[in-house]
Amino acid sequence: MHLLITNDDGIYAKGIRALAIALAQTQRHRVTVVAPDRQQSASSHSITLHKPLHAKSVALPHGIEGYAVNGTPADCVKLALGALCDEHPPDLVVSGVNHGANLGMDIVYSGTASAASEAVMHGIPAIAMSLIDEPFDFTASVHIALGLIDLFNYHKLPHDVYLNVNIPPGSRESLKGIRVTKTGIRKYRNAYEKRVDPLGRTYYWQAGQVVQIENEPDTDVYQVERGYVSVTPVHLHFTNSEMVDTLKSWPFQL
Repeated sequence: MHLLITNDDGIYAKGIRALAIALAQTQRHRVTVVAPDRQQSASSHSITLHKPLHAKSVALPHGIEGYAVNGTPADCVKLALGALCDEHPPDLVVSGVNHGANLGMDIVYSGTASAASEAVMHGIPAIAMSLIDEPFDFTASVHIALGLIDLFNYHKLPHDVYLNVNIPPGSRESLKGIRVTKTGIRKYRNAYEKRVDPLGRTYYWQAGQVVQIENEPDTDVYQVERGYVSVTPVHLHFTNSEMVDTLKSWPFQL
């Protein structure tokens, strides 16, 4: 397969390098890396409209074709599909391996998840992969990624679904297994440190912390906390179908 690899930590991050190199070493896939030229975490699904995008060729090991883009993860996928890989579109997009969790509603903010959803919007199946916490040893994550990618030779996802995968830290042997899950609840306590810069101007630095919430056993948060890899099918269809008929009964007026 032709695999497009991207992320939101930047093209020089350890996670994306480990994944791309492992895929190239299998000698079974063509690998193209198109990723931000800098850290773009929590960029969500933003895209660049009012300035030019530059794609700088980056030399990667094993002859991997790489481009560093001065844009967001969604920009990277759009540019790859619309220009850089337009003659030979990828068969699958893998976003990651991210440095940190994308559990529950993290996916609303996540550039990693948004790169995967951008691929799906263009009809390309996708996987978003995240390693939960430090120490960021990507050995187990890469092994899991290779197995998931092989599954796409035999199984297909619906056209509007991508897989969101979260992997607990530790060795492959320490992982308890893989669980198919739903999106759980993950909330943060908003906290901003008030500081003063050298010019005397006040600024604020976000320092929010995760709030512990009890989750159902079939959720990603619950399973990852117990040492399992979570695989969540994420649906891009936003309409609440159950509410359509209910809203039709409301007395709307112009």
